[in-house]
Amino acid sequence: MPDVLIASSEAPIRLMLVSETGASGLADAPLRVLAQGQDFKGQNGRILFETGADGQVLRVLAGVGKAPTDPMHARWLAARLPRGDYQLDEAPVGLDLDLFAHGWVEGAYLFDRYKARPERGRARLVVGDHESMGAVRAVASACVLVREMVDTPAQDMGPLQLETIAREIAEAHGASLTVTSGDALIEENYPAIHAVGRAATEERAPRLIELGWNLDQTDLPLVALVGKGVVFDSGGLDIKGAAGMRHMKKDMGGAAHVLGLGRLIMQAGLKVRLVVLVAAVENAIAGNAFRPGDILQTRKGLTIEVGNTDAEGRVILSDALARASEHSPDLTVDFATLTGAARVALGPELPPYYTDDEDLAEAIRAAAADRHDPAWRMPLWPGYREAVTAELADVRNDAAEWSLAGSVTAALFLQRFAPETGSWVHLDVFAWNNRARPGWPMGGAAQGLRTLFKVISDRFGR
Repeated sequence: MPDVLIASSEAPIRLMLVSETGASGLADAPLRVLAQGQDFKGQNGRILFETGADGQVLRVLAGVGKAPTDPMHARWLAARLPRGDYQLDEAPVGLDLDLFAHGWVEGAYLFDRYKARPERGRARLVVGDHESMGAVRAVASACVLVREMVDTPAQDMGPLQLETIAREIAEAHGASLTVTSGDALIEENYPAIHAVGRAATEERAPRLIELGWNLDQTDLPLVALVGKGVVFDSGGLDIKGAAGMRHMKKDMGGAAHVLGLGRLIMQAGLKVRLVVLVAAVENAIAGNAFRPGDILQTRKGLTIEVGNTDAEGRVILSDALARASEHSPDLTVDFATLTGAARVALGPELPPYYTDDEDLAEAIRAAAADRHDPAWRMPLWPGYREAVTAELADVRNDAAEWSLAGSVTAALFLQRFAPETGSWVHLDVFAWNNRARPGWPMGGAAQGLRTLFKVISDRFGR
């Protein structure tokens, strides 16, 4: 997307953020009269335009309600303001300008790849030559990458396209890339990934994508990012209904997150070794699809009894997490659009995270608040471990009905395969916004990416 953050402009439009308490105290008398005449009281979401004699907009007053320092106001402003260059005038004390600039980029996002119309102009924000803007652009670009990948329909975002994006990222940053696909997954001991993806057509064959960066610098800590890349989830033989299948192009959201986060880590030059693992499959239906009742082998050696083919994400992640453990990581982060139960518990906008590392849990909580990128800790409740124990195999992919806590039991399943070295955290993201409003269009959403980037940056340094 075009860069909507610019260093300077010959004639920028002044932009004032006005709170409910500040509207009545506007220092400019003519502006105060204009506000009173339009009943502008700083209400959140209200916009007031001051124009000159020629009708040109000179200044914009944006109502920010009772939260004048919330930088995410930039999202709806970027989406609603007409084309032009805007410069903050009298920004509220305490406003994080970097986060405001980030919100502006996200608010200007428009996925119009498939629309037969010229691209509309966007409102641009004048940010000067601040050194921090390079980092802001990188973080925003990572979030936009996630959203574009999720928004792209499955016809154009299959396992091969995930591989292509990973390859482009690797080549841009001098990283290695290894791809194991099709029947080679059996030969290289990724049987669970193969079982889930084998029913897809040959050109959409399953694959394990592994990117490595800085791996020769053995004195650096190793971070492993693991992503669920189900490019489309029909539910398999336990087929979903039409409503449940409608947005299943987003089931590769975990893969999009780790690719975006991995690219960001490399761009920032963090002092880490990095491994990014994406298990990419299509959960399709054919005569060779895996079945309820099948018992699957895994890379770790544990067996999985399949109770439901629509719980395929945790199955493919079992092999990817086992591969991550072979690198002896200091920190493992997995992102997955894993359960509807997480949405029942916390809704679509608040992704849960699971870890038994108290320091890591607190770091994520603090980073989520600092970055305005919400996440909520959920428990790896040991009392539910029995729910993922199978009668005929080591584990089952559908938890026993008595447990009810579907997101918790899915995390407990993954914990059986997670690396035992270092720390591990699982994020059960929705990767989707299903409540359209200015700055937040319905579609792909990056959740927890900025939070985890801050955690990794703070923990391992730059």
